[in-house]
Amino acid sequence: MLQIVVFLPLLTALVAGLGNRALGNMLAKSVTTGGLFISAALSWVIFFQVGFGDTSYVEPVMDWFRSGDLDVNWALRLDTLTAVMLIVVTTVSALVHLYSWGYMAEDPDQPRFFAYLSLFTFAMLMLVTADNLVQLFFGWEGVGLASYLLIGFWYYKPSANAAAIKAFVVNRVGDFGFSLGIFGVFMVFGTTDISAINSGASALTGQTITFLGAEVDLLTTLCLLLFVGAMGKSAQLGLHTWLPDAMEGPTPVSALIHAATMVTAGVFMVCRLSPLFEAAPAAMTVVTYVGAATALFAATVGTVQTDIKRVIAYSTCSQLGYMFFAAGVGAYGAAMFHLFTHAFFKALLFLGAGSVIHAMHHEQDMRHYGALRKEIPLTYWAMMFGTLAITGVGIPLAGIGFAGFYSKDMIIESAFAAGSQAGYIAFAVGVFAALLTSFYSWRLVFLTFFGEARWAGSEHVQHAVHDHPSDEDSGDEPAHPAKPLPATGTGGYHPHESPVNMLVPLGVLSLGAIFAGFLGYHVFVGEESGSAFWRGSIAFSAELIEHAHHVPTWVKLSPFIAMLTGLAIAWWNYIYRPEGRAGFVSTFRGLYNFLLNKWYFDELYHYVFMVPAMWLGRFFWKRGDEGTIDRFGPNGLSALVVRGSGVARYIQSGYLYTYALVMLIGLAAAAAWFLPQALGGQ
Repeated sequence: MLQIVVFLPLLTALVAGLGNRALGNMLAKSVTTGGLFISAALSWVIFFQVGFGDTSYVEPVMDWFRSGDLDVNWALRLDTLTAVMLIVVTTVSALVHLYSWGYMAEDPDQPRFFAYLSLFTFAMLMLVTADNLVQLFFGWEGVGLASYLLIGFWYYKPSANAAAIKAFVVNRVGDFGFSLGIFGVFMVFGTTDISAINSGASALTGQTITFLGAEVDLLTTLCLLLFVGAMGKSAQLGLHTWLPDAMEGPTPVSALIHAATMVTAGVFMVCRLSPLFEAAPAAMTVVTYVGAATALFAATVGTVQTDIKRVIAYSTCSQLGYMFFAAGVGAYGAAMFHLFTHAFFKALLFLGAGSVIHAMHHEQDMRHYGALRKEIPLTYWAMMFGTLAITGVGIPLAGIGFAGFYSKDMIIESAFAAGSQAGYIAFAVGVFAALLTSFYSWRLVFLTFFGEARWAGSEHVQHAVHDHPSDEDSGDEPAHPAKPLPATGTGGYHPHESPVNMLVPLGVLSLGAIFAGFLGYHVFVGEESGSAFWRGSIAFSAELIEHAHHVPTWVKLSPFIAMLTGLAIAWWNYIYRPEGRAGFVSTFRGLYNFLLNKWYFDELYHYVFMVPAMWLGRFFWKRGDEGTIDRFGPNGLSALVVRGSGVARYIQSGYLYTYALVMLIGLAAAAAWFLPQALGGQ
């Protein structure tokens, strides 16, 4: 059964990809989508068998390769952690496939698109079922390749190509550190088997190694190198710059990347190797601080974005920060719980945003929306459920709320319960980020579905399909003039609700956004049930979870108060007194520009890395390649041949008397050479 779940998406991807247009759109979509729904159904069966039974095993597939002491077999590892990831990946992917039937209905390359989606899913399934680090790295690189193909799916757009290359290059930086970590693990443990590494980690605590000329802690170094890979794949601060640009891909791609696949790979890897990280407290502290910094950074930037997809993209980056600082304080169960709930409400938000974009003729700027709740009511309610989930709406002391209320609050409470300096800082940052999350999430709802219609009565204008405004046009202060949209009849443009095949996934994901937290709370992070559920697949700390359940009342109320504060600020500035926003921006213009330009990370990297690299490249090109190699190599030799040919051309004049003169000169020269020798010999 497990092999069917993993390899069926690969089979359908090959069928759709190789068959391509010969199969036709309908057959390609049916094969790939049907295969994913079968995998999803079997994944749920496996989840209940493993999570609530006693099933855990490694299923061999084949001998892979052997090189010296490195012996790698291809095997599928099944335990609770794998089972959770299986249902997350396959369920969201199946719904994204179905949603794409409507969203990509007019695209001429549908077989290629659906083949890439299934390939992406297969790579992620290979990653989460890996039994060793080499196999995990195979899936790790597979999702990187698939993301490159999907982000740049509309290859005729220069911006899409640039975004795909950026994602690929930035992830190569992280993957270089990850590969060094794998090399180091093999050097130390003599194996890449995950079980052997986790079981042997505690015996190496406190040992040191010489690294880059310095004496450093062995396990800390290995964990930090592995974490560099997680930073790239999960877009943590410093290696996050690819994530917002990934919005250049189709909206279903954004949902798949951000909700269930690529960006969760780093969190999964840290949880999978949690016994190794537990043996390196210093590395855990770094993970905590990086996660907290990412949560804060992305939340601040999300408050000023006007592209609806970019708001949700920075939200993903921030929520990943929550997951990492939960893992950093040792609350791996809470990290995985938030990964689980986040998959549902984040996929819902992205697909809901896609429904809005579909309704607005592929317009992505929220400044051109407004008053859409009556035009697209089903999409409106789906986005509302997603917003209620991500902002953590609920009643703290009663324990009733939407999905994010359970999982995000559990992370914040765990950070406080950890009792360390890093934990307290992460707690404070998490509460403030919750306020910002509430603000930008409700800002998105108010700009999109409330207020005046900033699209009604516009004249017809031709739009480039799937285009969106440039970064230079960002910012919502002062109010931006309405962008003309295509008219229908004489009454102006009217948004329309999405087709059924786009609305059904929204309905299913809405159920997840409402009930996933309630149903999973005691299973994932229960004081007693949590340990029984995970059964050693992660380093579950029952003591930390118990302390988290019994933190002071003010700690439990903090995320709730932050959520209400963010909601109130958004309501005041976008519903009650929208004219006051311009004054705030003019007063704090420096701060606004700082956030609008994403803390100037792109500009910093441009001048620190791109400019020197381009200068060095031009230097080697002009001075090295052309000025030295070509000058004295092929160009120099060819120039010598040209000059010699020019001289020879004058000799070959075609006149008989010229040839006779040359012959006489030659005879005279020969006589002058040989005659003295002949006379001297006599």
